[in-house]
Amino acid sequence: MKTSSIGLRIALLSLFLLLTLGTGAYGERVDMPPTWLKDTATHVIIGTVTAVYESKVDDKEWSTTRCVAEVRIKTTEKGEGLKSNDLVYVRYWHRRWISASPPRPGTNGHRGLPSPGQTLRIYLARNAYNGAGPSSDGGFDVVFANGFEKLNE
Repeated sequence: MKTSSIGLRIALLSLFLLLTLGTGAYGERVDMPPTWLKDTATHVIIGTVTAVYESKVDDKEWSTTRCVAEVRIKTTEKGEGLKSNDLVYVRYWHRRWISASPPRPGTNGHRGLPSPGQTLRIYLARNAYNGAGPSSDGGFDVVFANGFEKLNE
């Protein structure tokens, strides 16, 4: 094989790797196993979503939607102060890249988002680490990023 042929192959392989590895890397959070979610959560409930409220804000790069789901509790698997038939309001968010430039590394927020009528196991953090950082305002944050677990009814 000629030296110029080997050099061309190395150059093409380098270009391919640069293009492949240099684009599309979002840094999305991986799904955590249920044991990690339960250990991180201060509360774990099974409940039915009765309503979802959303507020959307766009900036130059992201379209971010902050949400609150109203959930009627069926059972509490972990945590104090929540009981069957109570209503609880749980916070979560998601976003999408809207800029023409390539996306910066980062997460797109929560996945497996709830809809009214769904029954879910929900991993919550109250005045505690929620997977993204500490919360201390008394609200219930869904544990990041896969804190909604769909159940077969």
